[in-house]
Amino acid sequence: GTNGKGSTCAFLRAGLEASGRTVHAFTSPHLVRFNERIRIAGKLIEDDALGRLLAEVLDASAEIEPSFFEVTTAAAFLASAQTPAHPAIIEVGLGGRLHATNVIDRPLACGIGALGIDHQQFLGASLAEIAAEKAGIAKAGVPLVVLAQPSEAEAVIQLFADEHGAPVRLEGRDWTIDPSLRSSLLGAHQVRNANLAWQMLQSQDRVPVGRASFLSGLTSAQWPARFQELAAGPLTGGVETWLDGAHNLEAAKALAELLADHGPKHIVLGILANKDANAIVATLAPHALSFTFVPVPDHAHHDPAELSASSGGRPAHSLEEGLRELPPPRLIAGSLYLAGEALAAND
Repeated sequence: GTNGKGSTCAFLRAGLEASGRTVHAFTSPHLVRFNERIRIAGKLIEDDALGRLLAEVLDASAEIEPSFFEVTTAAAFLASAQTPAHPAIIEVGLGGRLHATNVIDRPLACGIGALGIDHQQFLGASLAEIAAEKAGIAKAGVPLVVLAQPSEAEAVIQLFADEHGAPVRLEGRDWTIDPSLRSSLLGAHQVRNANLAWQMLQSQDRVPVGRASFLSGLTSAQWPARFQELAAGPLTGGVETWLDGAHNLEAAKALAELLADHGPKHIVLGILANKDANAIVATLAPHALSFTFVPVPDHAHHDPAELSASSGGRPAHSLEEGLRELPPPRLIAGSLYLAGEALAAND
């Protein structure tokens, strides 16, 4: 999907672990430490093991000059293969059809979450084109569980799945949202993600998970930077500060719905250069007590001064400067990379 993959993986893992399973997980991006991407038998991979695996992968692949993500994926799969667990949860990163993770011939189940317009330079400019890339994870005989999408996206997904012999289980046609599947993560979009996880588990019979176990897991599921209230620390200084990785328009819409329920905030935004900053700002504006625009360190980003000039906010040279003397309640958003900076700065 475009949004919600990480949360869905967190719900899958929490439900499986609550049922007594030992679970591997591969997700991206990391927020603070690279190790966050690879979870082996329930625990983040240790530095020594990660170093050995990366060295082995790089030694074996030197002649083909693999990408950063290809190396990471190979290391994660190698780590999973070397330690017993059942099952492994694999989050697809960018796209699907040509993605490095899309080499598993027969997964137990596949899922597609919320789709939106993002990464157009790689996936296409229309929702139908993007849906075609996402549908590329479909496998013969493997259930493909799909959240409800705009009609043009659903049609493309169904067509691709039919061509590859993948049975589709579509929200609204084959199953409906159960509003009681509420988790520790706030928002109606997280209820949908929890339902996607549950339906994926229900679509396969190799790893049975009871409803009671899944509900228990939902109450303890954690996924950082999803409307998370930060603890007192070096960055917050004990002032009420929230964090959300609303990194594209669809995520901003979900955040706006949360703010409508939980009240407006003084919003500190850092937006990557390849995102529609004007649309993100306009979506959050009705729920902003003020805007402060900050850079996203080490990544191409929209200039804070330019955003301030067009949106009426104020620029700052850093996240710390943006928060300085800003009254509560405060919210940091706009990029998962910025969210990682916030978590690291807050220790």
